[in-house]
Amino acid sequence: MFLAIFLVVLVCVSLIGVQVWLSVRARTIQLKESEMAAANLAEAVAQHAYDTIKEADTVLVGLVERIENQDMEERELGRIHDLLVRSVAELPQLHGLFIYGDDGRWLVNSQPVLLRGQNNADREYFIHHRDHANRGIHIGPPVRSKSTGDWIVTVSRRFNRPDGGFGGVVLAAIAMEYFQRYFERFSIGQEGAIQLALDDGILLVRRPFNEKSLGRDISKLPLFSYYLPRAAAGTVTFASAQDGVTRINSYRRLEHYPLVVSAALSRDEALAQWRDDVYLDSGAILVLVLVIGLLGARLVRQIRWRIQAEDELVEARNGLETLNHALERLAMQDGLTGLSNRRHFDTALQNEFSRAMRSGSPLALVMLDVDCFKQYNDLYGHAAGDECLKAIGRVVAASKHRPGDVAARYGGEELAVLLPGTDVAGAVAVARKILAAIEALQLQHPDNPTGHVTVSAGVEAFAPVRFESEPVDLIEAADQALYRAKSQGRNRVASNIVGPVWEPPELKASASAS
Repeated sequence: MFLAIFLVVLVCVSLIGVQVWLSVRARTIQLKESEMAAANLAEAVAQHAYDTIKEADTVLVGLVERIENQDMEERELGRIHDLLVRSVAELPQLHGLFIYGDDGRWLVNSQPVLLRGQNNADREYFIHHRDHANRGIHIGPPVRSKSTGDWIVTVSRRFNRPDGGFGGVVLAAIAMEYFQRYFERFSIGQEGAIQLALDDGILLVRRPFNEKSLGRDISKLPLFSYYLPRAAAGTVTFASAQDGVTRINSYRRLEHYPLVVSAALSRDEALAQWRDDVYLDSGAILVLVLVIGLLGARLVRQIRWRIQAEDELVEARNGLETLNHALERLAMQDGLTGLSNRRHFDTALQNEFSRAMRSGSPLALVMLDVDCFKQYNDLYGHAAGDECLKAIGRVVAASKHRPGDVAARYGGEELAVLLPGTDVAGAVAVARKILAAIEALQLQHPDNPTGHVTVSAGVEAFAPVRFESEPVDLIEAADQALYRAKSQGRNRVASNIVGPVWEPPELKASASAS
């Protein structure tokens, strides 16, 4: 009776545990998909912003070239006016094109009739170009157009007089509504946000639109103060300082313009469907657990249901066997690197050695050791050392391409790759790829002569002969080759056959130069 009660409880707890695991896994997948969606959205917004500014700037570059190489007579101004009108008609993002003299006076623009007596010498972009000799593009904070009163984003360039002095400013006014219409095309939920800002933290446009936020300095917010200085692009989750909503933020700094775009999706909205599924599945599991509990109680009370109880015990036993197999697999895995552990390696070596002896095929072993790893631990600490081993372990795991290959953590910072049916040349090729991949990681290690983390490799391969060779012979031979690689300068591959020791190309070049 107690065994039956235990079985019922175990099944119920297992069902609840499985449901919890599936729910957590589904949540992780949903968040990953949301991060990918935010990243794709940010990429699209960044490309749109780049194209928009690029098209406007191309027009400005042409205007500067024309103004600086022609006299600004009334007839020429008329032709330029026609050009500005055509350009605005061709580019939907343009609110207008303007040319100002060195005193801020309006010379010509894209309006049908030029407003006389207007002066923009007080505008931020005019002051910037007047006070800076830089001929590059300038993107200013959002302002209201003096001609229409609409919100615009200004893109401007300076042009000079023939003597090199300040001649004035050419300006492309981009309608803020153009960005807003594009942002509205995306489905970002009720609490999602898209924004475009200058790289100094001045907000240009944001969805949801709030006129009071235009031109606001957001440089103290986490995106600008913490994340952008560390990476020009990325996807992070944090609570917004503007409205307190936790969002999945993907951001990009444009390469050629001083702009930053970000696309953010509400984490709560992203997980809304997941929560509904969890409630539904949890309700079903609870009902199932209740039914199982009632049936279990009835089985305990009534002996005539013994056969059914035995069937359930068999089913439970099968489930436990599956679980034991999974635990056995975990017991053969190194907890830090995810590679096979020493126990698994020893078993695989014995089995493959016997198989190679029967078939007469070669068996190869690559022994790897992290160079100057003790100094790395002393410098960065054991936690960093563990992360270093994890990174190297991923590289080594990726080196095995056949089902019979075994990549294992042999002990400490020493790793091993067992390659059935492989000769020395093939094993050396595998070792070289591993060293090159670890070299490409560029893990900083000041106490290593190369300045970054490297490994040395020893390679051995032979066809085992009955009564003449043992598995330990292969290990000892590979260890001897590893010792040779260490003694000859590290960061290289050595084998016990006659021939050159492989070393990275940069070390060969250094030796030749010497």
